[in-house]
Amino acid sequence: MAAPPAAKAASASETRISLDFKYADILDVVRLMSEVGNFQVVIDPGVSCKLTLKLKEVPWDAALDVALRSCGLGRDEEGGIVRVAPTAKLTEEAAAQRKLAEEQKLNRPLHTVRYRLSYAKAAELAPLIKKFLSPRGEVVVDARTNTLIITDIE
Repeated sequence: MAAPPAAKAASASETRISLDFKYADILDVVRLMSEVGNFQVVIDPGVSCKLTLKLKEVPWDAALDVALRSCGLGRDEEGGIVRVAPTAKLTEEAAAQRKLAEEQKLNRPLHTVRYRLSYAKAAELAPLIKKFLSPRGEVVVDARTNTLIITDIE
């Protein structure tokens, strides 16, 4: 099932593959795809699934995605290394990474500015400005001097 020499010259995603397996272990299928697609692979511990494949001249990456989906698995690529894990675990990790990035974004130092207004009432503008601030931001109104004191992350 090796790719013909002409296919090797084509880009990696254009390489086509034919597979015919009965009750093949997903680990073996992924290892075969890593050889065809020329990528390194790490498979999470505990991943196991038996599947039957009969594919003719399909792109190897499409075949890999279908095989993984049929076993409830997904892939994550980082630095040329493909990691195979259950989709629930990958989704959970992605959500945790997004949460961490958001917390790091909000964890910057606070910065305070003062705006003395001449033609508008500070008390009327404060609720409008509050909508544009981060969760850590606040607006204080000094009615005596008609000044807005805005504190937010930089």
